[in-house]
Amino acid sequence: MRVIDFKDASCRHCYKCVRHCEVKAISVQNEQAHIMKDHCINCGHCLEVCPQNAKKFASDIDRVRGYLRQGMKVIISLAPSYLGVLEYERPGQVVAALKKLGFYAVRETAEGAALVTAEYQKLLQAGEMSNIITTCCPSVNDLIEKYYPELVPLMAPVVSPMIAHGRLIRRIYGEDVKVVFLGPCIAKKAEAVGDERVSGAVDAILTFEEVVKWWELEGIDVSACEEEALANPCPMVNQLYPVGGGIIQSVLAGPGEPREEQGHYYKVAVDGLGACMELFEELKKGEIQGCFFEVNVCEGGCIKGPASDKWNRSAVRAKMDVERYAVKRGPAEEIDGTEVEMHKVFMDRRVEDPLPTDEQMLDVLHAMGKYTKSDELDCGACGYPSCRAKATAVFQKKAEIGMCLPNAVAQAESMSNIVMDATPSMIFIVDGEMRIRECNKKALKLLEVSREEALDRYIFEFFEVDDIVHVLDTKEQIIRKKIRLEPVGMSVVESIIYIDHLESVLVTYQDVSKEEKVKEQHYHLKMETVEMAQKVIDKQMMVAQEIAGLLGETTAETKVTLSKLRDSILFEEED
Repeated sequence: MRVIDFKDASCRHCYKCVRHCEVKAISVQNEQAHIMKDHCINCGHCLEVCPQNAKKFASDIDRVRGYLRQGMKVIISLAPSYLGVLEYERPGQVVAALKKLGFYAVRETAEGAALVTAEYQKLLQAGEMSNIITTCCPSVNDLIEKYYPELVPLMAPVVSPMIAHGRLIRRIYGEDVKVVFLGPCIAKKAEAVGDERVSGAVDAILTFEEVVKWWELEGIDVSACEEEALANPCPMVNQLYPVGGGIIQSVLAGPGEPREEQGHYYKVAVDGLGACMELFEELKKGEIQGCFFEVNVCEGGCIKGPASDKWNRSAVRAKMDVERYAVKRGPAEEIDGTEVEMHKVFMDRRVEDPLPTDEQMLDVLHAMGKYTKSDELDCGACGYPSCRAKATAVFQKKAEIGMCLPNAVAQAESMSNIVMDATPSMIFIVDGEMRIRECNKKALKLLEVSREEALDRYIFEFFEVDDIVHVLDTKEQIIRKKIRLEPVGMSVVESIIYIDHLESVLVTYQDVSKEEKVKEQHYHLKMETVEMAQKVIDKQMMVAQEIAGLLGETTAETKVTLSKLRDSILFEEED
């Protein structure tokens, strides 16, 4: 099962989770981050640093509520880190608040830690291991088994306090009870449910964050609760397990064995994933011998686990709170684990990814815009320490070409420059002081200045700026206004757009001089045609009038002649 992952979120150009994942167990596909289950050690650090609040955790809270609704006997195994994480006035109030939720009993996981301490003491006294690495932290165990399998023989073959406690609770209350671990650790979920070697010890995992929300939902105020005692005998010094060095203090405290019998092992506490990996690299060399290493992935120990960080307490304050209440430093002599199976076999579960050949590496580097050694910036912006590490991740399909931010920026700038310089119009970006902040090649050519000179001058040194001033003052854009730029002898279409986040304007002057000249020539041609047509009309009218005049005169003469002819004929007949 997948314990943690990311919700769909805007991961574009972020890669913060990749940068903080020391084992690079995060793949980015289609600009979305995903956790690779086989590579992940479930430390949860990626979820802590995600700025998109994209945390996705496989919660067991509904399962636990179901146990309680069905009336099952549910026992809480309470991680001792609660002393430094939860808000309360007295520790017993936390026990009471948990029982108000319906839990049958609350026992401290430090009870299981006491059994683990006894096993570590046996290993120290036997002196058969060249080095001993504690195995309480499931993330450390995953780290070694997957990425440092050659160190598996150095791992203490002992279960974690949670598993030991779960088995102890079942021995005390019977196999039919439900055991729920409550703590600050996400990796415990993978250990309890996903590791077949210890399956059946714990039924569900709750985080402090989940329980606090549950209390709020039920209206339970921890500080207002009466105190109730834990159901287990005091685990004494083993309550210090969640703080750095706490395991070593527990081991040194007894029980009853002379400390000199453990003396030939040098005891070192190491916390923080980076520090653990540095230690393991040294151990691989085989130059360190005779050491007992207390290791924890979280800096400061379990008190700074990923499910407790939201309270924003410093590791120092949390450690002080734990140590203030864990006042007894003696061994937990009343805890009997004789029937609890404590042995665990660790194994080689190494992660093997294919590596690119030299030719394949070059192909990926070229796709990233890296053609020479000087192109490899190794800036780490993509989350990988070097360009070649990023190229390897691309080959392994963990990363995308576009994750190379310098290359993406260079491409974007290149494309924008091509567009700017290929545009036949003059383009300017002008700020509120009228200073030219950017301009294209067309503008430089017409103004007959260099780019350096242009960016050192003001737009009013070249053109009238009434329209620019108006847009800067009102933020109302001007679109396609025809004006005349006399300094360059051009008719242009002017557009001015206000850029809010720059408090500047984008000014474009589209040269329409040729179009205007064509229009003027067309106008003159029309006027000449009209003039010629008018002359023809006038001439035709004159001809028509002349014809009409001649026709009128001829008609009159004809009329007179014919009239005389008629009269003469008529008069002759009368005679």
